[in-house]
Amino acid sequence: MAGHDNSIAGKVVIVTGGTKGIGKVIAESFLKEKAQVIICARNEPQEIVEAEQNSAEFFSCDVKEGAQITSLVEHCISTYGRLDILVNNAGGAPPADSSSASESFTRSVIDLNLIAPLTFAQIAREVMLNNDEGGVIINIASISGMRANPMGVAYGSAKAGLLNATETLAVEWGPEVRVIAVTAGLILTEDSRAFYGDDQSVSQIAQTVPMGRLGDPQDIANACLFAASEAARWMTGANIVIHGGGEIPAYLSATTAFDSDKT
Repeated sequence: MAGHDNSIAGKVVIVTGGTKGIGKVIAESFLKEKAQVIICARNEPQEIVEAEQNSAEFFSCDVKEGAQITSLVEHCISTYGRLDILVNNAGGAPPADSSSASESFTRSVIDLNLIAPLTFAQIAREVMLNNDEGGVIINIASISGMRANPMGVAYGSAKAGLLNATETLAVEWGPEVRVIAVTAGLILTEDSRAFYGDDQSVSQIAQTVPMGRLGDPQDIANACLFAASEAARWMTGANIVIHGGGEIPAYLSATTAFDSDKT
């Protein structure tokens, strides 16, 4: 993070879903800033998550289970003595037709993408209050919660709820604990590549984004580093939207009044 003030060094960070994709890059970025990082997921990572001779500790945890979250936070306190930063990154959902998605599927998606981060935030706040400087909770949201999300109504609804929760908790928990959302646009990861399709499809999708490319996980990680740092010490209840300018409105392709190539 260019121009950082080194305020993250020595902080204790938990990154949920930190074994792959965006979460892994977020964890690596905090490790580069000399933070102590715990990553959690249901399954162990295939390789150690590390950066610059600093490695993350893995703790097996299903974030949909409150008791497992409590065990993780208790382990964090007993091992490191504190918790400074929580990144609620775990989430996601496979596409599903809104007219036929089962009740159990819908509940599972909302449990993972809304109930789990809310529960983790509650448990984290209790121990963050023991810190002289409080703590920071960062919720990884999605552009799907800010616009229509065909084939993903439960996911989009949950992420929309997470944005409201961020604002609400910031009001209730300030000034001791700052709560911030980082909203990800179309990010290219191993999982999303499988959804987007082949390289040609990825290239075509990229042309719908003003910046001309899909996002990189590091783009999200950079926002998390800023949000957690002293540089953002007056920021709470905010939504940092990282989406490359959004998506060019589809109707513009039907008119010559807008030149997407800007030639």
